[in-house]
Amino acid sequence: MSPSDDARRRGRRQFLLVASLFVVPLLTAVALYHSLDWRPVVNARGTLIDPPLTVDGAGLTLADGEQAPADAFRGRWSVVRPVAGGCGERERALLEELARVRLALDKDASRVQRVLVHDGGCRAADFESGATDLKVYSTASAREGWLARFPPAVDGAPGIYIVDPHGNLMMSYPAAGSARGLLSDLERLLRLSSIG
Repeated sequence: MSPSDDARRRGRRQFLLVASLFVVPLLTAVALYHSLDWRPVVNARGTLIDPPLTVDGAGLTLADGEQAPADAFRGRWSVVRPVAGGCGERERALLEELARVRLALDKDASRVQRVLVHDGGCRAADFESGATDLKVYSTASAREGWLARFPPAVDGAPGIYIVDPHGNLMMSYPAAGSARGLLSDLERLLRLSSIG
């Protein structure tokens, strides 16, 4: 065996050792991800709606009776509160809490709008005064079951929902006590997303 053959073998071994430092972790990650059904942990506070449902403004009306634009839920992140029946102090308090969540987003607050969708039992004037980020839509003239497209939240009642700028209903939260989790998830979504 010549010294050049020995050097060549050592070079190959070193190359294979260095290559394995990159390839082995990659293959391990792929195997964990696919064969063991392992997924990275996501610390979302809300419930992910899978598959996402698409919502639009078709059939919704504004307070003055005008048709809502079909793209009412597009272009901005929307925090939606659907209400069946009348609106009272509880809804007013909830919308004020959502306004505080939106303001806590600081520079990203302009990327988020609050939306109240009701079945005709609310007076929009009670909620819209001075709120430029709040959209109030009625389903009174909409096709049957418009509010039914929002799945019940964790407690089985209508909750609070996040709709992405493409009109996809993504996450749900219980109506009570979810402001901190909603804020945390919105901050994460806005930080990771360039849309809206």
